[in-house]
Amino acid sequence: MFQPLQGLTVVSLAPNVPGPLAAASLRDAGARVVKVEGPAGDPLAQMSPEWYAELHRGIEVRAIDLKTDAGRAELDTLLAGADLLLTSSRPGALARLGLSPERLTRDFPRLCRVTIVGDTRDPEAAGHDLTYQAEAGLIDPAQPAMPRTLVADLTGSREAYAAALGLLLGRERGHAERERVVGLGDAARFAAAPYRVGLTAPGGLLSGAYDNYRLYATADGWVAAAPLEPHFAARWSEALGEDAAAALRTRPTAHWEALAAERDLPLAALAGE
Repeated sequence: MFQPLQGLTVVSLAPNVPGPLAAASLRDAGARVVKVEGPAGDPLAQMSPEWYAELHRGIEVRAIDLKTDAGRAELDTLLAGADLLLTSSRPGALARLGLSPERLTRDFPRLCRVTIVGDTRDPEAAGHDLTYQAEAGLIDPAQPAMPRTLVADLTGSREAYAAALGLLLGRERGHAERERVVGLGDAARFAAAPYRVGLTAPGGLLSGAYDNYRLYATADGWVAAAPLEPHFAARWSEALGEDAAAALRTRPTAHWEALAAERDLPLAALAGE
């Protein structure tokens, strides 16, 4: 399989979730990835050992104390042979480690840099996925519940991956740009766009207010149904009649999954029931 980043080296200083996810994407695209971890390691290894192992498969992990002169010298050696540096610390913290944009530009002019921060509006402000989702309106204040996934972290990791590809391609084409900053708060606001424009807000077309895009109770569980397009809607009405909600409650989920497969309808059981 063609791997567009084969022959390139990435050095990552980014722990937790967004950095390892972006690094794993770069690895999968063929890059050699060297992950630098401090003496305490990556918190993700304690929070989710299985996921940590999955994301770091094929990645060289080195324990280096960047608060020491020897550690910073070892990192400089790595950077001298690298094509991309991935970080997820606040700018002030990076500067204290001798990794300011000015110094990196001066000493490693070919090195591309993807800098993941909390929010580009204030890169020094503290935050995490939960706070970014809350600020972006992704948590319902009327019925607050913890998110089932890390929207800002996952979306931010893909933004970081895209930024890396853009920088490396631009460098190969002779462009001078060497750094792009990715904000997790920005990623949460990006993910919240359908709500912001009313598409998934209460009463919106994709909010569950309409029969052709909503959750339905069955005789033994729940299904998600999305017969939006006219050809799907016509088949949906033909199969379930005028009162789809009442019809779906009469049979178990497995029955409706089989019917959906037979009639080519977009319907799925809620996973984890």
